[in-house]
Amino acid sequence: MANIEAKHADNIPGAFYCTDPDDDNGEGCIACGLCYGAAPEFFQEDDAGNAYIFKQPESDDEVALCQEQLEDCPVDSIGNDG
Repeated sequence: MANIEAKHADNIPGAFYCTDPDDDNGEGCIACGLCYGAAPEFFQEDDAGNAYIFKQPESDDEVALCQEQLEDCPVDSIGNDG
């Protein structure tokens, strides 16, 4: 489960978020590229390749796409507090 206390600084406000790569709980982004490769309209990468939320989903289909990325993240660094 993503650590809500370790959100990436570039996330925009909203339900979905990515964690900072330096998360002490070991759930930080490892820059694997899965989320921003599959859903680039919502996930972007910073200069180090770590993911953050660029745009929050609005429709049910968009939420489902972001939820799929959350479930596929190999290190659980995507969260949804909505």
